[in-house]
Amino acid sequence: MFLDVKELAVRKIRIRKSYIPGTLDFHSGEFRQVEPLEVRATAELMEGQIRVYGNLHTRVEMICARCLDTVVEEISRDFDLFYRPMTSIAEDEELHLNLDDTEVAFFEGDGLFLADVLAEQINLALPMKVICRADCRGLCAHCGANLNNEECRCEKNASDPRLAPLARLKQDWFKKQ
Repeated sequence: MFLDVKELAVRKIRIRKSYIPGTLDFHSGEFRQVEPLEVRATAELMEGQIRVYGNLHTRVEMICARCLDTVVEEISRDFDLFYRPMTSIAEDEELHLNLDDTEVAFFEGDGLFLADVLAEQINLALPMKVICRADCRGLCAHCGANLNNEECRCEKNASDPRLAPLARLKQDWFKKQ
């Protein structure tokens, strides 16, 4: 859906839309949408800026940062966004941003695509790292076994061979004592 400045100048647009998985390009391979993205929003033109506000809801599948199992995360987010035309900034003008200016994004041309706005909001709503459960034990650093499902057979007190020279130094030091 394209939010056209000319159309918004005439009237507000109320949006109730559902995007099935695979419809939106999130520009990321970190997650996969597994349920329809439900959006309820309003778009309007305010003082030359496009304002888009509303909420969204979906579920995405991600990978646990510890054990690499799949995790389904629920994403619900309210948003209130302002987009200013790129032409409102002079190219040779030095910019000094106020705190209010950091809340404004920009668009080029006659408007912007709602899909781009929604993809950005989903990406912002995702946790930086997702864990399948609080007591996730992760993977064994040596054999790669998922410690939530099985015990690995690795030597428990195996030392790193790169530290062998330091271990010899320590033994020699204790012998001299």
